[in-house]
Amino acid sequence: MGHKQKLMLLGGVAVVAAVCQWGFGHPGGAQLINTVAGGVIALSMLVEMIKKLRTGDYGVDLLAVTAIVATLAVGEYWAAMVILLMLIGGDTLEDYANAKAHSELKTLLDNSPRTGHVKVDGQLVDRPVEALTVGQEVVVRPGELVPVDGTVLEGESTVNESSLTGESKPLDKEVGDQLLSGSVNGDATLTMRVERTAQDSQYQQLVELIKQADQTPADFVRLADRYALPFTLVSYLIAGIAWWVAQDPVRFAQVLVVASPCPLILAAPVAFVSGMSRASHAGIVVKTGAVIEKLATAKTAAFDKTGTLTKGNLAVSHVVPAAGQKASELLQLVASAEQTSGHVLAQSIVTKAKEAGLQLVEPTAMSEVTAKGIVATIAGREVKVGKLAFVTTDPAVQEVATTAVYVAVDGQYWGRIELADQLRPEASTTLQRLQAAGVAHLMMVTGDRQAIAERIASEVGITEVYGDLLPKDKVAHLNDLPQDHRPSIMVGDGVNDAPVLKVADVGIAMGAHGSTAASESADVVILTDNLQKVAEAVSIAEETLKIAKQAVWIGIAVCTGLMLICSTGWVPTIVGAMLQEVVDTVCILWGLKAKRAGMLLE
Repeated sequence: MGHKQKLMLLGGVAVVAAVCQWGFGHPGGAQLINTVAGGVIALSMLVEMIKKLRTGDYGVDLLAVTAIVATLAVGEYWAAMVILLMLIGGDTLEDYANAKAHSELKTLLDNSPRTGHVKVDGQLVDRPVEALTVGQEVVVRPGELVPVDGTVLEGESTVNESSLTGESKPLDKEVGDQLLSGSVNGDATLTMRVERTAQDSQYQQLVELIKQADQTPADFVRLADRYALPFTLVSYLIAGIAWWVAQDPVRFAQVLVVASPCPLILAAPVAFVSGMSRASHAGIVVKTGAVIEKLATAKTAAFDKTGTLTKGNLAVSHVVPAAGQKASELLQLVASAEQTSGHVLAQSIVTKAKEAGLQLVEPTAMSEVTAKGIVATIAGREVKVGKLAFVTTDPAVQEVATTAVYVAVDGQYWGRIELADQLRPEASTTLQRLQAAGVAHLMMVTGDRQAIAERIASEVGITEVYGDLLPKDKVAHLNDLPQDHRPSIMVGDGVNDAPVLKVADVGIAMGAHGSTAASESADVVILTDNLQKVAEAVSIAEETLKIAKQAVWIGIAVCTGLMLICSTGWVPTIVGAMLQEVVDTVCILWGLKAKRAGMLLE
């Protein structure tokens, strides 16, 4: 039975008791009804509490049970009914608060792609997304959801990826561009080639992550339970002293009525769920609420290099012409020769030439020699581009240690074009923000060569660098961290990062272009191709934890104040029970602040 149904049933019992007392003038009957209802619920709570005590969980439920029993024992049966109604009402309010806080997460589930228009013998046939296979041609009409991941074959349009990445600006898509499932097509029809099945597509992976987050119990972090034992002892102490001074057991019940732990139980979970929702809206999926606190208190952040601190794709770093040749002419010839090649290095060179404003010439002939290079005819000249041995046998020309393509024109060596992985422009800022947030210990763990790793690390300000690592070596480095360097964060994107993401206290996967294995192993998945989201995740977590603690302390302070007031006997028991629920409402509303931007904390 849900909390809402329990509340309605208990409300019905209260109405029957009220009619019995004031309608028919039988207060004894009303007392019997309220006592039976209160006794049954108190007994069920006591059974649950004993189960928790056996596991060493000293929660604050003991206070609620004691308050109900005490009020019933001294004949304050209507105060007991108010406590019961408020307890169940608090749980119902918590359900509502959680539903509101999860609203951002649920929008993804509500908009899941269902079908795709497949080209079959020139005709369009609607197929369920689960039936789409790699290589099929699918048409996406204006305003429709992209059903699976793929590449544009025909058409140009703008596509909104905000539900996936948090980026509200529509992106222009043309032939060759990548389409992500779950994004919304603009005002033109696109034909796409299926690159991944529905099961492997970005959107379905995201839906699975959201389901994991959504299935986490509402009380995944009972922050208040850390204060449960001292708060319970203080409550009993105040209530006991009040009873002793007044020589009246009613005073004991009056104090415990306002010591009910509802606000403490509700405050932290509502805040954490709100923080998860806020993170999701920013393109950061946090799988469980427990991760929020680890993120907020992290001391160490370890980074993979390729695809994490760097863009993961090679770009032209140097154009090195031979003696007597011009760099611009060398780049122009190579880009002209390579512009029809599908090789990743070729595309990087063509991009560089276009950025430099060079006019490319269509080759009159072009052939690729597998694993060696290409031969093209440009304005009557034979241009060879590729590996050194393929281009020239001149012993005076030495091969360099970096990735490079070598060039010969009409049999004469013209120079080389070097390519290197490019540092993410936001990498340095991200690391500075992390250090400012208290993540003082930064390190790089990568399978790439030590020399390359150290060069990248020096550019971003990381001093602790470990290169030439196998996945098991990365795991060892994270496991060997001293206790004062924990909790630890590991940020990666590749399949080889999956094990180390799992062993870190918080594994963060760059999921926009990363591997599925990494996303599944991680505790947090960044949906945009932006490293700054790592620092944003930590910032959101810190603000969320701050709000959660504030809500708990507000609950403790107000409850303690009410206990002291009620110990004087000025406040009737039933009024105290009602007053206590004001605290519930304040704590829940305070916890919901975590869903909104950090401006509230400034």
